[in-house]
Amino acid sequence: MCGIIGLHLRNPDLYPRLGALLAAMLGEMQDRGADSAGVAIYGDPVWSPSGQGCVSLIGVTGDARSAAAAVGAELGQPVDAVFVADTLLLRSAAPAAVLLDAARVVFPRAVLAGFGQDFAVLKAVGRPRDLVQRWGLAAAQGWQGVGHTRMATESAVNPSGCHPYAVGPGQCLVHNGSFANHASIRRELQRTGVQFDSENDSEVGARFVAQQLADGRDMQTALKALCAAFDGFYTLLVSDRNSFAVVRDAIACKPAVIAETDDWVAMASEYRALAQLPGVGRARVWEPQPEVVYAWTR
Repeated sequence: MCGIIGLHLRNPDLYPRLGALLAAMLGEMQDRGADSAGVAIYGDPVWSPSGQGCVSLIGVTGDARSAAAAVGAELGQPVDAVFVADTLLLRSAAPAAVLLDAARVVFPRAVLAGFGQDFAVLKAVGRPRDLVQRWGLAAAQGWQGVGHTRMATESAVNPSGCHPYAVGPGQCLVHNGSFANHASIRRELQRTGVQFDSENDSEVGARFVAQQLADGRDMQTALKALCAAFDGFYTLLVSDRNSFAVVRDAIACKPAVIAETDDWVAMASEYRALAQLPGVGRARVWEPQPEVVYAWTR
């Protein structure tokens, strides 16, 4: 059992409140998963300045200035860095993928939490409400955020096992459930050159979707392909810089609820995570149907 949340803001007046709204939502999901938690934030001007590539790394020691200098020397252009708790955020005018290549040379043992433009990912082992405070999540801004609270069932409780899985540029996946055939699909992806950072079944889903998107498919088509390829019980929330999508397995075994207003679209494992959103009393609220892809774009 895990908890997933997502919030896509349509009204720019709400952008300054994104972090506070997500913090409350994530806290409500703590009893669905208290082993670890994570968030992906799109558009925070402090964590991922507008128009810059950002790489989020876990497991880097030392100070941010030294890390920035080392990656900047490898990259050949200026890099800025800041620690948010245990996550190092590297920022540069270079494309995020190019910045990531330089960061991997300098920090080959670091865990990649995510990379993309206007995109920062924080995740760690610990109780979600405690992590929300350590990150200062309530102060974050932006147009979209995704979060996860994990109750581990089949892989290690460590940073590599935490969600979100952000393995493609600006892409993010959170998952409640389990994939029964993840091992065979992992082997199929490995034969095409895909590398993995963990033994977690959710990473297999994230890598599968990332490969579909890299091959030119849109988000809806990628998620339909996932439903055809994967067996098991799951609710997935998948996002990129401009889209936000939800899908459930064929029998809709894992709980999910969606709410929509003119100002926002939100999704969570349980309604209580949505109950404090502004104007929720006027929202259209429904339970997503099996294997129907619900998607929204900016």
